[in-house]
Parts: sequence; structure tokens; C-alpha cells
Amino acid sequence: MHSKTAWENQPDENQSTVEGFFLVGVSDQPQLELLFYVFVLICYIMTLFGNVTIIVISQLDPRLHTPMYFFLSNLSFLDICYTSSVGPQMLVNFHSTRKFISWGRCVAQLYIAFGLGSTECLLLAVMAFDRYAAVCRPLHYTTIMSHRLCLLMAAGSWLSGLVVSLANTLPTMQVPRCGRNHIDNIFCEMPALLKLACVDTSFNEAVLLSVSVLILVVPVSLILVSYGYIGAAVVRIRSAEARRKAFSTCTSHLAVVSLFYGPAIYMYLQPPSKDQGKIVSLFYTMFSPTLNPLIYTLRNKEVHGALRRLLWRKPDTQAF
Repeated sequence: MHSKTAWENQPDENQSTVEGFFLVGVSDQPQLELLFYVFVLICYIMTLFGNVTIIVISQLDPRLHTPMYFFLSNLSFLDICYTSSVGPQMLVNFHSTRKFISWGRCVAQLYIAFGLGSTECLLLAVMAFDRYAAVCRPLHYTTIMSHRLCLLMAAGSWLSGLVVSLANTLPTMQVPRCGRNHIDNIFCEMPALLKLACVDTSFNEAVLLSVSVLILVVPVSLILVSYGYIGAAVVRIRSAEARRKAFSTCTSHLAVVSLFYGPAIYMYLQPPSKDQGKIVSLFYTMFSPTLNPLIYTLRNKEVHGALRRLLWRKPDTQAF
């Protein structure tokens, strides 16, 4: 299977299992494919630049050595890994006529992308708890959000996401496909792979739905509850400046949550047999990670000040 003609022929089961898959994507629409290529390329470059900038600033400026920026640095590193797990392969497929991905690379992409996506769901919930502690328990904030607790919550998010992904990736790749190896998507994703099955996948779909509820619905529910308390606390704040600062950081986080959870919930909380749409995948894999640095920095005076101090090499004690 090393030519476009071979791609158009239906391979047997052994070839599908050993060699790999063809990511059909939008190959029937060359103009849309070119548009997607440019879109993914721009998003990937901006994601790398924006998130690396946040990590560097958070590490170099002592004033940003707080739980909020610790979790934000984790989110930035996560987004870099997340987009890197799917972005380069998308660019290769959009630029090629063959759209082939080996079985091993597909498994790796499936495991890493699903694991990092699950981790981001949990990490966003952790960040909401941090904002709740900062706004609703300001006097006890440093005690509650201790360095040890921050490390445990961050590590727990990463570990849980990767474990959940492993528990779903292995059964998904073991489902018989009877020679079907044309994935109707732009990258290896569980709903698209389950659609290739030639056997009943009710159990796999039930497991995926249960995990999706656990990873998507539960965290977003906790986030909404946290912001319910935060909203009530912000209203009671007397200082207009303190209220503005609390409102600014919380709305930034809510915007990130909406951009990520919305498309992900739409994609995973319905049976794989339904057509979820290829464009939806681009939102939580490429578009959301691109916007995250912009959302967190455009209205953030602390980041602006840290960036000015680093660029102008001013002492940390100097007012800005």
C-alpha cells in the first residue's frame, strides 16, 4: 500500500491491522483541505509561541510563583503537548494525497491525545478550585493551596488522564474491523475508530460514554458550582479594584472552559455511530489551545508587568 491507487482499493484484514489506516478527512474537498492546512499551521505556531511565553514568564518572574500561575504553566505545557500530538500529523495529511498513518502511530496518537484531553478536563476543574479558594477563602488561601497540595492536584490530573486513556485505548484498538481502515476523520479518535468496527460495539460505546461523563460532565459541573460561589463572593467585595481583578481572572478561566468543554461534550456525549463532524475536533485540539494564552494574558496586568520587567530588564523591586 504505497500509492494512491492502493489507497482506493479495499485492503484485507491483515493489512488493515498491521500496516495502518487512511485518514479520509476532507480529501474530497481540496479547497477546504488547503484552508484547514493554513488554519492548523497558524494555530500550531501561535500555540507554541504563546504557551512557551507563558511558561517562561511564570518561571522567571518571582511575583508569578503562585498557585494560579503554577497551574497555568501546567495548562500551557499540556496544550503544547496536546497540539503536538495531532497537529504535525494533520499538516502532513492535508499536504499529502495518501493520508496514511501507521498502526503504531495511530495508537500513540489515540492514547496521547485522549489522555492529554482528559488531563485538561481535570486540570481546568483544579484551576476553578484554585480561583474558588482565592476569592471565597482569601484569608486561608495560602494555607489551603499549599505547595504540596498544588503538586498533588497537578500530578493527579496528569496521572488520571493517562490512566483513563489507557483503559479506553486498548479495547478500542482490539475491536475487529474486518479490513476497514478508512477513518472518516482528520486524526485517530475513538468515536471514528469505533465506526470502523464490524461487530457490535455497544459495550465499547457504553464504556466511552461513562468515561466521558466522568471526565467531562463531572468536572464541568464542579466548575459551575465553584463559580456560583465565586459569583456570590465577588458581589460582596467592597473594593472596586479587587472586584475587577477577581472578575477578570475568573472570566478568563470561564472562557477557556467554554471553548474546550463545549466541542468536547458535543463530540463524546453522543454515540459514535452519529456523524459528529470533523470540524468540531479542530476546536478542542487546535483552536482552544491557541486562544488560551491570549485569553489569560490580554487582560492580565500581572503578566503584562512581568513581561515588561523581563524585556526591559528592570529589577523585581522596581515599580511598574
